[in-house]
Amino acid sequence: LQRVKPKPKNTGVPMKRIILHWTAGADGVNSVELDAYHFIVGRDGSVTRGKDNVGDNVPPLVSGKYAAHTWKLNSYSIGVSLDAMAGAKERPFSHGRYPITDVQLDAMYRLVADLSVKHGVPVTRETILTHAEVQPTLGVTQRAKWDITWIPGMSGAGDPVEVGDILRAGIKSVLARG
Repeated sequence: LQRVKPKPKNTGVPMKRIILHWTAGADGVNSVELDAYHFIVGRDGSVTRGKDNVGDNVPPLVSGKYAAHTWKLNSYSIGVSLDAMAGAKERPFSHGRYPITDVQLDAMYRLVADLSVKHGVPVTRETILTHAEVQPTLGVTQRAKWDITWIPGMSGAGDPVEVGDILRAGIKSVLARG
């Protein structure tokens, strides 16, 4: 007899998307990062909640009282950031002194999988995407954002959508394991 796990229920505020970032910071979460993101994943895999709740990004948005992580796309968006990449340069490429870690990615995959179930956000290119994918995928102009276009194992910054596809595959893998 095989036991079947019940399908998780959407128990959170309905959201439209989850946007993935890096803080461009060193180890340790600071007040700017706590203001900007709902969740920050440390290089050791720890998760820190930002000062604003996910529901604070449901319109009408009140200035200073929501996580302002993505230019012109904060409504109905959850901001998740990797605390990494201080001193990184896109060209010539350098991941800086605090690169993203594999442990950090694994923790982000688990966190985003949980958030997608809790808030009813399917794993697609349009609904779970990196900040670098916002402009090419959704057509919302951003200010030269290249996060996240590099992950461990890459020799330089890659195509935003291709890197996003790798991240979405990691999230889907967590969801498939249940």
